[in-house]
Amino acid sequence: MRVESHRFAFVALWLLALAALAAFAWHALRITTDLRSFMPPPQTPDQKLLMEQIGEGPGSRLLLLAIEGGDEATLASLSRGLVEKLHADAHFEQAFNGAFDPSALDEHWLPYRWLLSPTLDTHALDAAYLSDQLAQRVEDLASPAATLLKPWLARDPTLETLALAQRWSPPKAPALRDGVWFSSDGAALLLAQTHAPGFDPAAQREAIDALQATFDALPDRGEAHLVISGPGWFSVRIDAQTREEADRIGAASTIGFILLLLVAYRSVPSLLLGGLPVASGALAGLATLALVFGQAHGITLAFGFTLLGVAQEYPLRVLSHRRAGEDALASVRALWPLLATAIVSAAIAYLAFLASGVPGLQQLAVFTIAGLLAAGLSTRYLLPRVLPARFRDVADTPGLARATRWLDTVPRPRWLPWLLAALGVGVLGFAPGPTWQNDLAALTPLPQDLLLRDAKLRGELGAPDVRYLLVLHGDSPDAVLARSEQIEPQFDKLVAQGALDAVELPSRYLPSLATQRARQAKLPDAPALEASMAEASRDLPFREGLFAPFVADVQAARSLAPLTAAEFAKSPFGARLASMLVQRDDGWLGLATLSGVRDVAALERAVHASNGAVSLLDLKAASESLVAAYRERILRALGVALVLLALTVGIALRSVRRAWHVLAPMTLATLLVVVVERACGISLSLFHLVAVTLAAGLGLHYALFFERRSDDAAEARRTLHATLVCVISALLVFGLQALSSMPVLRAIGLTVALGVGFHFCLSILMARARRE
Repeated sequence: MRVESHRFAFVALWLLALAALAAFAWHALRITTDLRSFMPPPQTPDQKLLMEQIGEGPGSRLLLLAIEGGDEATLASLSRGLVEKLHADAHFEQAFNGAFDPSALDEHWLPYRWLLSPTLDTHALDAAYLSDQLAQRVEDLASPAATLLKPWLARDPTLETLALAQRWSPPKAPALRDGVWFSSDGAALLLAQTHAPGFDPAAQREAIDALQATFDALPDRGEAHLVISGPGWFSVRIDAQTREEADRIGAASTIGFILLLLVAYRSVPSLLLGGLPVASGALAGLATLALVFGQAHGITLAFGFTLLGVAQEYPLRVLSHRRAGEDALASVRALWPLLATAIVSAAIAYLAFLASGVPGLQQLAVFTIAGLLAAGLSTRYLLPRVLPARFRDVADTPGLARATRWLDTVPRPRWLPWLLAALGVGVLGFAPGPTWQNDLAALTPLPQDLLLRDAKLRGELGAPDVRYLLVLHGDSPDAVLARSEQIEPQFDKLVAQGALDAVELPSRYLPSLATQRARQAKLPDAPALEASMAEASRDLPFREGLFAPFVADVQAARSLAPLTAAEFAKSPFGARLASMLVQRDDGWLGLATLSGVRDVAALERAVHASNGAVSLLDLKAASESLVAAYRERILRALGVALVLLALTVGIALRSVRRAWHVLAPMTLATLLVVVVERACGISLSLFHLVAVTLAAGLGLHYALFFERRSDDAAEARRTLHATLVCVISALLVFGLQALSSMPVLRAIGLTVALGVGFHFCLSILMARARRE
């Protein structure tokens, strides 16, 4: 009775310690979702710019919106209402629908229109130009637009403000109907730019939820609905799909795992207590992350809990290897040398991720290594003290003795592994497709119809191409703007030739200081302008003195200090330019977006002809080079980890021959996994490398326990029982993942499931062949 009370007290203390760890992790660990944490550190200027653009770049933060399901008047009204609400929403930096309301402009900025608009580059404010403009205003006053024009006629009779607004609209804007953008099929179109990075799913989800709630709250919606697309929307969809499918697979595999353990051990207390070491490992991993990093990426935790699946084998070994008449401490003491070797070896393998230099993988390594060590030590020193004294010896499981005898009779030709290795290498030489998957877009688990819808919306809105950027170099923001003005005619020519639909240069928003001063110099003084206005308005129905505010604005513009990029950033339109100018240690970069690129060769020729004034950044090529460099770094780290692993196993087993019989099946099984996937045309990605490492950790356990000497037939049956439970549970969990529709889950599931099968079979064949 005293033993039982001690056992319950020990369990209570253990649970109390786990609760304390959980509380610490809950309060100290911050979960992040920015996918750039799983990208390697950029090594080249292009890669550095790529990393910035996929997170903070305007293209990655742009949401493409369409309002469908109503008549034109209703959709236009909803469009105006939505933009008005988004302007006041802190989640959004900008929102556009093509509408222009001059009354919304701060009067402080109005005189600057003469410095910003290109009108003075081709026209003078003389009587001839003003006469033509005033004649057009007479016609406008007789049109339906008169009500919009009258408030601004006295101050802006040349409609310079409207011309500037049109210049600052998207380069290839949709058709305007009822004052807002409409698509060719009758949907109202909008653009919204979020403050949140495009590849931060949590922040994007918050912005999109706020957007949808704002739209749902608009009055008189009827049957109209909001369609959303863009990089941020995709990141939210991918994150939601992955979570949903992972939860569904996790629930199914957990139920299956519990049923398997109940069948295998027929003891609910043993099943519950056996989960404590795994829980200890998980919480210790979280607490270590909180201490070392203070934060962790959500993907780190998802992968980490997957990799920590190796730790579930530790208590299973203890449960299966308990002998009748022997207490749990004695059973664990006999197992510990091999179990410790397996734990340390697995931890060494995960050190490769610590050496990767990638924050997300470094977090993954710290979480997994801390978790494995905690789970192993709690299995050794805590679990035996809480297991019930009464148990069923699994060596007596019906059919196990027959299965062990059958395995002993299986032929084990020594040449078979060498033949398999030779065939595998031969198959790799003829495998279809590229060996490595460098294209991140290939991992996008989005339905084709959503991708087509995005392409359609992007085309209708003239949204920038997400692949190409023009990069301008300069010593200062003004030098970048001057260079932008220099190349503008050349790229306008490409647009006219049809090589691309549009180019959006920084100088579109703000001219260089020299250009502003040149325009300023062309502004007439007050007497000259008044005389020109008098002559231009002769015989027109405008009263004398009507255009005094216009003359006052021109005179104010004559004495204004030219706008710098820093000053322009304070204007209502400054956010767009700010996102196009990037400071570097050695100067400034200007980013120009492109739309509808059709002739890349013509674009490259134009860039080459600029004599270094501009370069073309292919974001896809930059991302692929980054992934390739990333992979090489991880492979080198895995190579070093393999050498350390071999040394560890050799020292632990004190025999090169014994170490060979453990490491050889693990190595060959890994090769065969790669061979099968490549023979099926599967290109390998980072997720395959993570999965191969996990499978190798599981396979090392199988080989270590099958290799050990034992003349006790009952102990051989216990070893087979433990290994079968571990193999079936792994196949159950990862086999379900292999059936997933998500490329990431499918890659991990298929790779680990294949690895478990190959490791199990080869561990039996190659480890036992030594004893024949």
